[in-house]
Amino acid sequence: MNTKPRFLSRRRSRDELFAWLLLAPALAIYIAYRAVPLLWNVVLSFSYWGPGKAMSFAGLTHYEEMLFYDETFWVALKNTGLFMITTPVTMLLALGLALLVDQKVIGRGIYRTIIFLPYPMMVVAVGIVWRWMYNDRAGLVNYVLQSLGLIDQPIAFLETARFALLAVMVAAVWQMLGFFVVILLTGLQNIPTHLYEAARIDGARAVHRFWRITLPLMRPSLFLCVILGVIASFTSFDLIYSMTGGGPGRATELLVTYIYKQAFTLSKFDYAAAMTVVMFGLFLAIALAANRLSGGDAGKVDIAD
Repeated sequence: MNTKPRFLSRRRSRDELFAWLLLAPALAIYIAYRAVPLLWNVVLSFSYWGPGKAMSFAGLTHYEEMLFYDETFWVALKNTGLFMITTPVTMLLALGLALLVDQKVIGRGIYRTIIFLPYPMMVVAVGIVWRWMYNDRAGLVNYVLQSLGLIDQPIAFLETARFALLAVMVAAVWQMLGFFVVILLTGLQNIPTHLYEAARIDGARAVHRFWRITLPLMRPSLFLCVILGVIASFTSFDLIYSMTGGGPGRATELLVTYIYKQAFTLSKFDYAAAMTVVMFGLFLAIALAANRLSGGDAGKVDIAD
């Protein structure tokens, strides 16, 4: 009787059991803090519930109120869409800086450090710094603009509905720029140099090398920047709240700040849950669209056998 296959089968089972035991703590944390809250949020969005109030079935009532009767929801959605413009703007600036610091220049390590420095800062600290810079009495931005003769009187950027969202978007670009540069610089340095050498021998110009070699091979890095930028746009609560609190009026109200106010200011947790489900659905749709536009396999990882 051949016992070798049975022995290999038992050994494989032991290895699989050992692997699952190693994964168990991480899986338990993921289920407890990710999967269960997500499922509970979905259930809550179809229910009437609040502190000290029994849960009852609400059906699509919250979604109907949100889509047809809540004007602030649509304002917050529009502002969130506008805020997402920071992602392509940051990516373009980061790509330009990554191409510059990838060159062999003296002190490029110092340049990389200076560019990356804003990202590790606490977002609340970034918001406070930019609030001071936008101050209409002693702010650096107004001082520079007046010194250049671009404006005659100081502008209260964060107190003016016309400029508030744009001002916050500038701060968001500055805060994320260094992180995007690191990601894109890593993508640049992973491109095989022999491709550029072969292109030079064939007489390809720098512009053609960029469009035919650099951009296609940086697709995974660009896709990662898109996803991280979209996540930041949907979750920029701390930056908005530390700079404007969603004001003036509703000028900088994003979905995430509106959800927070509904849940923790008005105690409408069920309604906030419904808006969270909608926001999560929008994020998934944008992520899938970005993946499709990048070729459909931007996040694919090849594992050698």
